[in-house]
Amino acid sequence: MTAPALALLNTIEPIAKLSVGRKQELADLCFVEKVSKGVNPLRMNVTHVKQAVYLIKGDLELRFVKNGKLLLRCDTPAAKHPIHCDQNLVESVALTDIEILRIDNDLLDIMMTWDQLSAGEDVLKNLHHKASDGKPNRTPVEWMRDTGVFSVAKLQSGVFSKVPVANIEAMFKRMERINTVAGQVIIQQGAEGDYYYLIEHGTLLVSRADGVNAPSILVAELKMGGAFGEEALVSDNKRNATVTMKTDGQLLRLNKHDFVELLKSPMLMQVSMADAEAQVASGAIWVDARLPSEYQYEHIDGAINLPLNEIRQLTSSLDRSKTYLVYCQTGRRSSAAAFILVQNGFNAAVLDGGTGQKHL
Repeated sequence: MTAPALALLNTIEPIAKLSVGRKQELADLCFVEKVSKGVNPLRMNVTHVKQAVYLIKGDLELRFVKNGKLLLRCDTPAAKHPIHCDQNLVESVALTDIEILRIDNDLLDIMMTWDQLSAGEDVLKNLHHKASDGKPNRTPVEWMRDTGVFSVAKLQSGVFSKVPVANIEAMFKRMERINTVAGQVIIQQGAEGDYYYLIEHGTLLVSRADGVNAPSILVAELKMGGAFGEEALVSDNKRNATVTMKTDGQLLRLNKHDFVELLKSPMLMQVSMADAEAQVASGAIWVDARLPSEYQYEHIDGAINLPLNEIRQLTSSLDRSKTYLVYCQTGRRSSAAAFILVQNGFNAAVLDGGTGQKHL
């Protein structure tokens, strides 16, 4: 199996809409799989829809409980979207030798969420002014799309996996920029956690001593685009290392109070599919928070499309007397969208688990 080329990722939806950095990151995290004629390539994906599967070469027959059979060819518009793998799909059969691209749904949804949320952001300009060296500082959008600071691995299991995505703009609004000099100690091992940091310019050294009288040992070097300081804030423990400026530089920092507040922001109301359908029968409205290309290909009957990256501009068209039930495939984008709706005074809830979850 080989990693797909960026040219391939630019032809399939919704991946084609990802930022260049995310597509480059994704190209290293997914692979093209060759499947022989007569084999069912979706045999592991029908009951547990954990992967988005794309047909990129050959012909595939899909067999459904209802509606019989469907022939899928790699060069048709339908092949630009992931293959439907739901309860109605009985099996699939490769009619020729085929090639498929498998992508973890959770990984893809994290990327889509961050890209969509940052795409429409022009309200975070308080940090966007020239630095002391005359060069423009990064905008919040540039920070969010930095795959070094916000790699998908960190977004899946790091500190940012614990932060509601919609709170990121608040994080950047509250951050303070500080100038630093070589030799300056930013974090002292054993001290209480006070700030979380992003490195805008400069290099820092991380050292740790294993005992009170033990010598400090250099354990890491941090550079522009890096982040540090979250462990003590998340765990509420003391600092486990000392961080010192190796060069002059600039840092962005977020105080502990704001960091904890953003981590522990109020939970959104979650609704089951059964409860959501009952509310819709009483006048609530389904909202699909995904991209138009995803919505047009497949959506819940009666749903309106309010893409996460456009939702702020679309709220003026909504009826404030209505309840909006927001969904996406996993619940991540819909949570961010519902959070924005609630912030703007709307009554909104999130479909628990998203449409990728089996709702019995």
